[in-house]
Amino acid sequence: MFTVMAYVWLIIGGLLEPTWILAMKKSNSFRDRKWAAIAAVLIVASPYFLSLSMSEGIPVGTAYAVWTGIGAIGAIVLGALLYKESVEKRCMFFVFLIIIGAVGLGLGGV
Repeated sequence: MFTVMAYVWLIIGGLLEPTWILAMKKSNSFRDRKWAAIAAVLIVASPYFLSLSMSEGIPVGTAYAVWTGIGAIGAIVLGALLYKESVEKRCMFFVFLIIIGAVGLGLGGV
């Protein structure tokens, strides 16, 4: 059995996932030390929160699927908003499938 905090940790970890990707992009291949340091901290923090969610009882497969789903969706959304990257309808369809899958895993208790 898992607690509400398990999902809080999982969501925090998932939201940190695209932030380290953006920090890594801003670091200019780790040449900008400030952004490289931010990316390094976030690279450690994101899976740390994933591990907390699993220690609270979320099964490994469910936690990882939801964590990567949040990260993938976050990266797509932030890329579109911050860098004006195009998002095709086909891409949005598959993002929708990721959301459905993550919700299904969460509700199904897998």
